[in-house]
Amino acid sequence: MTSPLTHPTSAGRWTPRLWGTLLVLCAAMFLDALDVSMVGVALPSIGADLGLSTSTLQWIVSGYILGYGGLLLLGGRTADLLGRRQVFLVALAVFALASLLGGLVDSGPLLIASRFVKGLAAAFTAPAGLSIITTTFAEGPVRNRALAIYTTCGATGYSMGLVFSGLLTEASWRLTMLLPAPVALIALFAGLKLLPRSEREKSTGGYDVPGAVLGTASMLLLVFTVVEAPEVGWGSLRTILSFIAVAVLLAAFVAVERRSPSPLIRLGVLRSGPQVRAQLGALTFVGSYIGFQFLVTLYMQQLLGWSALHTALAFLPAGALVALSATKVGAIIDRFGTARLIAIGFALMVAGYILFLRIDLDPVYAAVILPTMLLVGSAFALTFPSLNVQATNGVDEHEQGMVSGLLNTSVQVGGALFLAVVTAVLTANAPEEPGASPQAVLDSYLPALVVITVIAVAGLLISLTGLRTRRTQQTVVVAKSTSQEAERVTVRD
Repeated sequence: MTSPLTHPTSAGRWTPRLWGTLLVLCAAMFLDALDVSMVGVALPSIGADLGLSTSTLQWIVSGYILGYGGLLLLGGRTADLLGRRQVFLVALAVFALASLLGGLVDSGPLLIASRFVKGLAAAFTAPAGLSIITTTFAEGPVRNRALAIYTTCGATGYSMGLVFSGLLTEASWRLTMLLPAPVALIALFAGLKLLPRSEREKSTGGYDVPGAVLGTASMLLLVFTVVEAPEVGWGSLRTILSFIAVAVLLAAFVAVERRSPSPLIRLGVLRSGPQVRAQLGALTFVGSYIGFQFLVTLYMQQLLGWSALHTALAFLPAGALVALSATKVGAIIDRFGTARLIAIGFALMVAGYILFLRIDLDPVYAAVILPTMLLVGSAFALTFPSLNVQATNGVDEHEQGMVSGLLNTSVQVGGALFLAVVTAVLTANAPEEPGASPQAVLDSYLPALVVITVIAVAGLLISLTGLRTRRTQQTVVVAKSTSQEAERVTVRD
């Protein structure tokens, strides 16, 4: 339950404490996104310092994704059942501790373990933080504004992580691991003072232990299989058996949830068209972007020979555009609605990817790369907040954590799944001869870029069904109003 001291009215002025609450939640969201992107640039330095192979280095990234994506469903429901404030603060403390340990260890396995624990902690802070917002800020313009600021902080953190990592790695890779620790601790102490207290949900059916076990196991195995597939082969027996096992676990999970009096996920929530479109939109939108960023990083560093910092600065306009729009997007959502903005954002994303097909071995940044970055930044500014608003609107307060966990799961699984697909396409089209020409390498990138664009087009088509549904609903409302008016005229006559 939200504290009456902090719950704003739809037209009221935000108090300093309310701004402080939002700032704490934004800091955690910023750190989650920052940590995903910041470690990538530091991997070569980590490998050289600790003597790690390429396959081991992969798990420094994948370990975080595995913990994050695998436990989000559990994290969201736990926040509903045990209290959002309590779950958020405990998980934030674990995140800070794991960050500190990650910067001090001298062993590859310990570093990977610390990354997994950080991902696990983020799997609880992300849905708990989002559900605190949706239960503290009243649905409508107030919540839309808060969600716009919150989600753009995440997008900004992802973009700024590239810049920070480029700067910090010049001094030491350990700084990229340590940076989140003091920020998380400051947010933790502020959260103890500012976050509204919440009551635990009164669960008459007890905790859904079988659902929690099956849901967590299926998500962990799915993320693990997708991450490992490019290395062991998509058609290998191990990958095929893993996907079969995932299907079996998910089927068992659905069967348990349909019978549970207190399910981890109430499946009825997926009967909502806007909810399904929000989940699929998050899956395709973030998935296409993660694949795009990976491809562009390879293009700039390996083919053009740009430094890590130069590459990070090339992405900066997109991140800056998202950050500058943070306080404005809420009002745009109020005026045009989520369905329109999601469709427009996907269209901008598709246009940016298509423009990037013009790349060559000597690109003019202002003419070739910058337009794509501005289109992608505009797409993020409009689409990501709108997806969060659409997913959480109309959902009962006691299920906000569940829906938040589901949305974040779509984001993480989409990123892991489509990044693996893009990696597989790049590997399949890579020149076989070691001394291939730069043009041959560039040509091998284009099929992967086409796949990325197709993923975004699929998201665009899904979003357009929302516009069609909205027009149909408006037509029905107008027809009913006209019919009622006609009846009133007949009575008067």
